[in-house]
Amino acid sequence: MTALLRMEVGKLGRLASVRFSAVVLVIFPLLWAYAPGIFDVYGFFLVSGFQVPALALLSSMEFLLPLLIAIACAELIGIELNHGTLPTVLLRPVTRAQWLLAKLLVASIYPFLVMGFFLLTSLVAGATFGYGPFVGGTGLGRQGLLGAGTMLPLDAWREVLQAYLIAAYSLMPIGLLAVLFAVVLMNAAGGALATLATLIVMQLLVVFPAVTPYLLTTQLSAYVEPVSPLGWVATLIAFYCAAFAAAAVIVFERKDF
Repeated sequence: MTALLRMEVGKLGRLASVRFSAVVLVIFPLLWAYAPGIFDVYGFFLVSGFQVPALALLSSMEFLLPLLIAIACAELIGIELNHGTLPTVLLRPVTRAQWLLAKLLVASIYPFLVMGFFLLTSLVAGATFGYGPFVGGTGLGRQGLLGAGTMLPLDAWREVLQAYLIAAYSLMPIGLLAVLFAVVLMNAAGGALATLATLIVMQLLVVFPAVTPYLLTTQLSAYVEPVSPLGWVATLIAFYCAAFAAAAVIVFERKDF
């Protein structure tokens, strides 16, 4: 299983969607770091490099990052279909469940890799503003970007790292849902589109307050404004992950090749 997992992780670098995502995640923070109209839109000036990761995350978490995660995770299945390697792989001395579990583990790890890279590029983009004490907030704490006085570097690091870690965790179910749909449809593009369609429908369901706290899309804002205690949010996300992974394995076991 370990060798299988290493093989699947190695395939990430060969995915076109991963290479494209890397380019996007380099360019996007640069746009925020040097955009001339930030004051006109948001009413403040960047004063610290810690604020660039906040702006990049706040503006991409609702659509861009879920899109990149969904496409890449669906392509984990799609690459086997496009190259015709799926029947050959299944002839190896591994069960179908083991093979798909390796894919699901990679899909679970991928959001953390993406967010780690995104944080790194954001910090590099904001390096010209410095990382010392500053007046204001990181944008990822309770005081937002305006803050409540002088922010110390240690506090800023804690807010930024915590926000990116929570954001990565909340993206995990999206990757697993994309794998599930790719298995159901046996098509990478179909899996990614079905995932995005599901997220859009969930966003529309906010008109039903009773179900809003349980929606997958609601948890995407947990890094900055969780609607429930973080323990409950973490449990709900774990439930989504387990449900999507189990459904993917069950469906895949019943597929005919």
